[in-house]
Amino acid sequence: GRSPPALAALSQVLRLERSRRTGVVFPLRKLERYLAPGVDTGRFYLFQPGLAALQRAEAFFKSGRDHPIDYVSSAVRMDHAPPPSLPEVCFIGRSNVGKSSLIRALFSLSPEVEVRVSKTPGHTKKMNFFKVGKYFTLVDMPGYGYRAPQDFVEMVEAYLQERHNLKRTFLLVDGVVGLQRTDHTAVEMLEEFGIPYVMVLTKIDRASRGLLLKNVLEIQDFVKEKTQGCFPQLFLVSSVEYSGVHLLRCFVAHVTGNLPTAEAS
Repeated sequence: GRSPPALAALSQVLRLERSRRTGVVFPLRKLERYLAPGVDTGRFYLFQPGLAALQRAEAFFKSGRDHPIDYVSSAVRMDHAPPPSLPEVCFIGRSNVGKSSLIRALFSLSPEVEVRVSKTPGHTKKMNFFKVGKYFTLVDMPGYGYRAPQDFVEMVEAYLQERHNLKRTFLLVDGVVGLQRTDHTAVEMLEEFGIPYVMVLTKIDRASRGLLLKNVLEIQDFVKEKTQGCFPQLFLVSSVEYSGVHLLRCFVAHVTGNLPTAEAS
């Protein structure tokens, strides 16, 4: 099989010099030094697992003989979805936000897991279910906005309201352009349904530091003032450089009940 890309494994990250290592594992911390004095950074540190927790979480994303990671099925309607037997997380976002690329990065230590990444935005037209051993299921949802499937609203609303094993929704926002009108609509839907969710800023390798800082602070203010169900800490990721991917794996393991709180933060 193909070998995992550089920095996909925590062991590779640990070989980096300290400041670069921190930047890969905790991208928010890397930004902190460029903030104006007095800016509240408390929400940067709500979920800050230690090395042991990061290593334990990584093991869930490595397939093995006793721990298969499989694409299970796709569904366009809830009655086509696999049984809700395991804790579940889902990833939603605009059509070109990099959802499938991020899921492929999360599963990069298991190259045999096929996560299709299209060059054409809006390629994901179905809910795609990935079973991670006997521990949890991860769902790649169709993108909203540009080229969204016609029945997107019915499909996604039904999923969010009916999937009782759903532990957390990951709302992906483009780190270059920040929150868009369609993202606000998604937030309103999650808030209305009372679904716990977390915002993930993607493509941070493409944003200048100043632009990224601006988007982070604006979104943090939005989360603080306008949301009830959103986890206050943002997660920053690059599917190219693996920044934030290790932390996100750890958060997924944590919210699915596979990493005790005491170890996670």
